[in-house]
Order: sequence, then structure tokens, then C-alpha cells
Amino acid sequence: MRFLETLRAFEGQIEHLPYHQARLERTLACIGATPVHDLSSLLNPPPHGLWRCRVLYDGDSAKVTYHPYTPQPPRTLRLVTDEIIDYSFKYADRAALEMLDAQRGDCDSVLIVQNGYITDTPIANAAFLREGHWYTPDTPLLRGTTRERLIDEAFLHVSPIAVDDLGSFEGFALLNVMLGFHVLQDGIMAIKS
Repeated sequence: MRFLETLRAFEGQIEHLPYHQARLERTLACIGATPVHDLSSLLNPPPHGLWRCRVLYDGDSAKVTYHPYTPQPPRTLRLVTDEIIDYSFKYADRAALEMLDAQRGDCDSVLIVQNGYITDTPIANAAFLREGHWYTPDTPLLRGTTRERLIDEAFLHVSPIAVDDLGSFEGFALLNVMLGFHVLQDGIMAIKS
């Protein structure tokens, strides 16, 4: 089984490396794999511009590639329910997420629901604004590194967010390593049933 780590490189610097290293180590420990790869010794990003650094790894090997990056966040999301999808690790095989994303219809992507609660999109964690505070679901499919960092910084608060609660929020944002914290212009109205 292979896993993926995506890192943001800007002007030759990898951002928030300790969060990525910690997730990589947790992933390999859960599958009983050793040795642990040291990302800082594997990475040598291009000196200029914005790059998506992709590390494909397992317990034995790691392959690093760099891809120029231009942000293209979704503007609208369709609610899609899947009660069995498991993406607790950042698996290299994203077929299940791609199948869900194919159900987006006239929207740009999907927001995945399990047991009536919001999880994630196929590419990002979610956050919701209420009374000046940002909340992220306590049921993410993947505990993203940007999500973890913003929780540690007390910017995000973890809370159960049911589909039925969506009307109580006034804002909506997507967050991942490449987008950072991206507030959708249409807010909660960007989410369609």
C-alpha cells in the first residue's frame, strides 16, 4: 500500500514541514513499517515560484516530484452521501474519492456526508463560520495538516456539523496545504443539495 504526502513549496521553502513529517510517521507506524523517511533530507524544491511537492511513499521507498501550482479552488459543492468511504490515511489510491467527485453534477466538486454529518471534500477539509468563529467538522475523512495546524493555533474549533446545521452558519471555507484557508465568496450558499 502506498501513501501520498502533498507539501507546498514557495520560493524554495517547504512550508509547515513538521506537520507533514508527523503525519508520515503516524501513517507508517500504523502499518508497522520502518524505517521512517526524513522529509527534510528528501526535499529540494525549485528556488522560485509556487510548487506542489508530491511524495509517494511506503515503508521501503519514497519518490518526490514537483509540479507548478496555480490555485483553482471550487466555487460550488454538491452534498454527496457515502456511508462506507474510509480515507483515514492519505492513500495514493484516490479512486473512491474520484468516484464521489464524479457525482458533482453542475457543481465544481462535492462535500461528503456520512451518517448525516459533514466530513470533507475530495481535496480539502471544510470550515464553517458562525458568530465570528470558525468550526471544522469533528468527522473528517482525513485529518489534514492545515486543519491540524489551525486547530493547534486555536483558529479552528472542532465541532460536530450535521447537514441539518448548515443553515446556522454564515460562511464557508476550504482548507488544505495548497489553498491554505480559502473562504468561498458565496459562503454557505456555495453548498447545494
